[in-house]
Amino acid sequence: VTGVQTCALPILLIVDSQVHIWESGTPVHIHRQAPAYSAEDVIRDMDAAGVTGCVLHPPSWDPRANEVAIAAAKKYPNRLSILGFFDVAKPENRSLIDTWKNQPGMLGLRFAFLKPGEENRMVDGTLDWLWPAAEKAGIPIGLLVPSRCKEVAKVAEKHPGLKILVDHMARPRFSQDDSGFADLPELLALAKFPNVTVKATGGPSYSTEVYPYRNIHKYIKQIFDAFGPNRMFWGTDITRMPCTWKQCVTMYTEEMPWLKGRDLELVMGRALCDFIGWKI
Repeated sequence: VTGVQTCALPILLIVDSQVHIWESGTPVHIHRQAPAYSAEDVIRDMDAAGVTGCVLHPPSWDPRANEVAIAAAKKYPNRLSILGFFDVAKPENRSLIDTWKNQPGMLGLRFAFLKPGEENRMVDGTLDWLWPAAEKAGIPIGLLVPSRCKEVAKVAEKHPGLKILVDHMARPRFSQDDSGFADLPELLALAKFPNVTVKATGGPSYSTEVYPYRNIHKYIKQIFDAFGPNRMFWGTDITRMPCTWKQCVTMYTEEMPWLKGRDLELVMGRALCDFIGWKI
C-alpha cells in the first residue's frame, strides 16, 4: 500500500547456557535414554523452539565427548559453542590450559565432579592449580557445585579475575519445590563477587507442578534480584527436562511479567555471550 512503511521487529537472541550432545555411552538415568543426541538433532530441536544457539557441555558418559562437541561447533559455529573438560587430577594435563581456547568453538571449561572419587575435588586440593591458571588464561569455568557455595566464595575472592558460572542455580540433584530451595541464601551470598554468575538451568525439573512451574518463580526472582540481568543466564539441560524446549523458553519470555525489555534480552542470551566471549 502506497505510503505505508514497515520495519522488522527485533529478534530476541535466545542462547541456552547448557545442552549435552553425545554419540556413544549410556546417559545417566536422569537424562534421555537415547544412544545418541547429535548435532543435527540439537539444531533441529533448537529451530523448532526458536533457540538461536546453545553452549554444549560434553557429558561424562561419552568417552569422546569433547571431540563430538568440537566437531559440532566446527560445523555450526554460529549455533554452538562449548565449555569442555579434562581430567584435572593428571599433572600432564595442566599444559592444556595454554591452548584450550584454540580448539574450534571452545570458550571455557565446565566440571561436574560426578564420577566416583571426584566428589571432594572442590576441597581436597586437586583444583588448587586450576584457579590461577584459568584466571591468567582468561578461561571461564562452569561448576556443578550443590552444597559447595562456600567453597566457590573462597575461590572467587582469591581469584577475582576468574569468571565462574554456577550450574543449575546450585540446586541439589532431585530437589524440588520449597524444600529444594531451602539453602538458596548460600547461592545468593555469592552475588557480592562480581566474577560469579548463575546459570538458571534445569528450572522445570525443580518443581512438581505443571507448566509454567509457577511455584519456583519466586526463587528465580530472588536470584535475579541478587545477581542482576548481567549475571543470571537462562538455560535448560534439555535432555532431562519434563517439558518441551519451547516451554522452557516461554516460561521466561511469557510467564514472568517482571522480566522484560533489556533485562529479558540479557537473561535469555546476551549476557551469557558477553560473559564467555561468544561473538554469536
